[in-house]
Amino acid sequence: MQLEIMPRKKRLSAGRVPLILFLCQMISALDVPLDSKLLEDLVQPPTITQQSPKDYIVDPRENIVIQCEAKGKPPPSFSWTRNGTHFDIDKDPLVTMKAGLGTLIINIMGEGKAETYEGVYQCTARNERGAAISNNIVVRPSRSPLWTKEKLEPITLRSGQSLILPCRPPVGLPPAIIFWMDNSFQRLPQSERVSQGLNGDLYFSNVLPEDSREDYICYARFNHTQTIQQKQPISLKVVLVDELNDTIAANLSDTEVYGAKSSRERPPTFLTPQGNASNKEELRGNVLSLECIAEGLPTPIIYWIKEDGTLPTNRTFYRNFQKTLQITQVSEADSGKYQCIAKNALGVIHHTISVTVKAAPYWIMAPQNLVLSPGEDGALVCRANGNPKPRISWLSNGVPIEIAPDDPSRKINGDTIIFSSVQERSSAVYQCNASNEYGYLLGNAFVNVLAEPPRILTSENTLYQVIANRPALLDCAFFGSPLPTIEWFKGTKGSALREDTYVLHENGTLEIPVAQKDSTGTYTCVARNKLGMAKNEVHLEIKDPTRIIKQPEYAVVQRGSTVSFECKVKHDHTLIPTVIWLKDNGELPSDGRFTVDKDQLVVADVSDSDGGTYTCVANTTLDDVSASAVLSVVAPTPTPAPIYDVPNPPFDLELTDQLDKSVQLSWTPGDDNNSPITKFIIEYEDAMHEAGLWHHQTEVPGTQTTAQLKLSPYVNYSFRVMAENSLGRSLPSEASEQYLTKAAEPDKNPMTVEGLGSEPDNLVITWQPLNGFESNGPGLQYKVSWRQKDGDDEWTSVVVANVSKYIVSGTPTFVPYLIKVQALNDVGFAPEPAVVMGHSGEDLPMVAPGNVHVTVVNSTLAEVHWDPVPLKSVRGHLQGYRIYYWTDQNSSKRNRRHIEKKILTFQGSKTHGMLPGLEPFSHYTLNVRVVNGKGEGPASPDRVFHTPEGVPSAPSSLKIVNPTLDSLTLEWDPPSHPNGILTEYTLKYQPINSTHELGPLVDLKIPANKTRWTLKNLNFSTRYKFYFYAQTSAGSGSQITEEAVTTVDEGKMAGILPPDVGAGKAMASRQVDIATQGWFIGLMCAVALLILILLIVCFIRRNKGGKYPVKEKEDAHPDPEIQPMKEDDGTFGEYSDAEDHKPLKKGSRTPSDRTVKKEDSDDSLVDYGEGVNGQFNEDGSFIGQYSGKKEKEPAEGNESSEAPSPVNAMNSFV
Repeated sequence: MQLEIMPRKKRLSAGRVPLILFLCQMISALDVPLDSKLLEDLVQPPTITQQSPKDYIVDPRENIVIQCEAKGKPPPSFSWTRNGTHFDIDKDPLVTMKAGLGTLIINIMGEGKAETYEGVYQCTARNERGAAISNNIVVRPSRSPLWTKEKLEPITLRSGQSLILPCRPPVGLPPAIIFWMDNSFQRLPQSERVSQGLNGDLYFSNVLPEDSREDYICYARFNHTQTIQQKQPISLKVVLVDELNDTIAANLSDTEVYGAKSSRERPPTFLTPQGNASNKEELRGNVLSLECIAEGLPTPIIYWIKEDGTLPTNRTFYRNFQKTLQITQVSEADSGKYQCIAKNALGVIHHTISVTVKAAPYWIMAPQNLVLSPGEDGALVCRANGNPKPRISWLSNGVPIEIAPDDPSRKINGDTIIFSSVQERSSAVYQCNASNEYGYLLGNAFVNVLAEPPRILTSENTLYQVIANRPALLDCAFFGSPLPTIEWFKGTKGSALREDTYVLHENGTLEIPVAQKDSTGTYTCVARNKLGMAKNEVHLEIKDPTRIIKQPEYAVVQRGSTVSFECKVKHDHTLIPTVIWLKDNGELPSDGRFTVDKDQLVVADVSDSDGGTYTCVANTTLDDVSASAVLSVVAPTPTPAPIYDVPNPPFDLELTDQLDKSVQLSWTPGDDNNSPITKFIIEYEDAMHEAGLWHHQTEVPGTQTTAQLKLSPYVNYSFRVMAENSLGRSLPSEASEQYLTKAAEPDKNPMTVEGLGSEPDNLVITWQPLNGFESNGPGLQYKVSWRQKDGDDEWTSVVVANVSKYIVSGTPTFVPYLIKVQALNDVGFAPEPAVVMGHSGEDLPMVAPGNVHVTVVNSTLAEVHWDPVPLKSVRGHLQGYRIYYWTDQNSSKRNRRHIEKKILTFQGSKTHGMLPGLEPFSHYTLNVRVVNGKGEGPASPDRVFHTPEGVPSAPSSLKIVNPTLDSLTLEWDPPSHPNGILTEYTLKYQPINSTHELGPLVDLKIPANKTRWTLKNLNFSTRYKFYFYAQTSAGSGSQITEEAVTTVDEGKMAGILPPDVGAGKAMASRQVDIATQGWFIGLMCAVALLILILLIVCFIRRNKGGKYPVKEKEDAHPDPEIQPMKEDDGTFGEYSDAEDHKPLKKGSRTPSDRTVKKEDSDDSLVDYGEGVNGQFNEDGSFIGQYSGKKEKEPAEGNESSEAPSPVNAMNSFV
């Protein structure tokens, strides 16, 4: 297709399109190009090009220059009006007009006065095609009046009061700029406390003694006349309260005291603006300035918020120590309520400013010049906005359109003038005026009716030279009416350009986004409209970029030595580069020590001043490149040892000898970093199929810098090189340029071809497709062929897209097929593929296995046999046989249970299998099914078999209850899995003495219907171990064990260990409540009486000051914990209780972990102490702590069959 340009135009009717005159090198069609050749025969209405501002303030000391310039063909003539009437410049000798222009020059420097020429001026530029007018230019001379004379009284204030020093400058034109200075013309310092307001007054939030001075002077600067006016100085004296004595107070009669506020601390009040609220109006586009200044002590701080929104981030600025808020480029959206807040330590006040943003008219769509050919339609549109909404009015050639000459092709519709079937007489200049109370806009736009054939303004045979991989812009500046269309062609054969490769701009320029070598050639631009055609040829050459392939490197050298920087440049052979060297971005010093050779800069006898940045700049007429390096100069040091590292990456990769299946790659090695390069590794990237993925290509010796590379068809190659030495491998080089090899037929076929059916009537052919690299060309497809293996059918073939599967429908069930898959592309076919065998889809087997019978091996194992099914009935790949089996009910429990089927699969063609893990004494049902790839076939008839009895599991529980002196009662629950009919229980038990030795074993048979049994005639206070298990006819089951202890005596204790299935040693203890026994109560009373007597004796002996022979007693009677306690030596045995390890309760007299000996109870307080240090006098009664505690061993680690000590029992109880 041809590449065509049609600039966008406003469409007014279905059949007519307005013509836009195209301007060379511009996008919008607003003007006729003022080319010298075109100006000879093209006419154009006037266009105002320059004019003075609407509000024009002039310096009364200089001549008045009112500008008005315009262009058009023929050149326009100019005239002026002043205050709405014709201004005849010929009658005023002081007024002249510039030749060829409309600019007025009023000479007032001689004898005239500027005030004489105040007024409103308007310029008109006219030729045969129409008249354009300027804005109304209001000319006023600037004014800088003096201050009126006034007597300013000195001001005296108390410290801390507020103050406003008024400026009240004279009204000038333009307004003056106000600032405060002293007599030395030094600006007065300002701060949060003292600042100048927008009106020029100087505000003091509170005055301090250092504010006292006699030269507060307000200055007004009038920039237009470069004059400064000065107000009379103001004197201010600030005194402290204690200085206002009566004498000073008497003199205050001739002095003005400002400020009524007390000098004490006070909350803020606003100095300006007054009250709680005020209003502010501003015009759109101006700077909105809001001000709040407050007085108070301490000095208030000011901050701002917008009540109904947020302040614009990028347009909000705070001035004058946050007292002034400014918003630039204000718009209607900035209207709203703004609040300033003044705050000090004593209070907070607010002032709300309601802001209304009005707008002078502004353009939404200014009228645009319109160029039409005869008979065409068009429109002028003038749209403006403002607040209030502006009124739109039209003028034609400077005359209100209502009284302008009538034009039948023109129709006014509000802000639009519509033209229909224009003729040459329709040419005119139209003015759009948009006005409201805040200003006006005046826009000129002409309608020019022309009929011109296309012309191309770009010079013929222009040569463009562009660096490769950069954009190329080919110009085709054109003109014509109607607007021509532009087409581009490349080459002499006229091959059309494609839109997806090139970019066409509205000004006719052809852009090649990334110019390549193959972009070189001749390009033809063709412009056409209904009046004719024009064309022009331009030429494009693509040049290689200039590159610095060896850059200067950072160097550290010693003073007095020589350093060199290398800069090797590679460039297009048709371009001549220029290489210059810079130091610190300036010229090299004019010193003989600096020598510039072809590729390097040498600096001899280096000094400290030579340090800096050296830059090599290589430029041609088309491009330039640069590279820099830093030179650091140091004091001489011993020669450092060489640094060894991996090589630097190779660079300057270049492809030559580019053939269909090979290319030569050359490169420049990088620095070997003092270790010779042993080899180069070359990798490639296929940007077309696997962009970003690099593959190994080949390796060459380290002495070689070129390699001949074998290539595959239809691959967009890029190469990179890595160098390797004994220390490792370098980073990869930059990628080479891309090289796209030509396409060829595939040289291989898909792998992993398979044929399997997904349904009984289909054949699914699958394969592993070739990757993009293996396709060898565009349009990769596959030829899929198949036929039945056992038939005489011909091959059936189909060509499919680049997919990996094809489904053949309507096949017989499970029939072998021969299959082959061949690759092809747009160039041709791959070699003949190999043939593989597959099968069409499987279906469920049709026949169940027969002659199923079961042989029971034992109570948990059975063997199943069956006859195989015929292979044809399998209708698929035989995978094996599957047995389903389940229990109907348990023989010993007649209740129905949930039926849970179990499955066992036997692979291949096996005809028997074992069923393990069966439940003894159970009824089972089973069936057998054959399995293929599709699923299971029908089930064989159910077969029932019965498993014999097995040994039972252990009884569910065993516990010992109601222990007495000579008997223990056992209770148990039957086994959870009897695995048959229980015949009896077996109980075995034997005693355990204090050293854990086992006594003789007693064997006892118990009927199966019992769950409780009492053993009698046992020894008292003796531990027994029990072994208990159940039996069926198949044998004895697992046993459960338990241990227990008979009681000491009537009402005493018996310990019972917790149950433990197996041979565990875990035990539990029980304690019989003996506190209610009569013998125990009597014993406790006797012990309490004995303790009381001992305490009385101890108290008496201590009061007498006698020594208490504790040490001798301890020597004679060692610690009872260490002595073994036997019943036959008069001591009590130790009683193990779970309470032994608890802390003593308050009030306990005897530790629970101590044993009291009978012979010690008469004279040792230790045996009755509370386990704390005893404090006595130095007369011998100081004994320290003698309670030597010893941790008790755990009960299960120190068991005793002897009777427990009643004293210990008492201690625990108390």
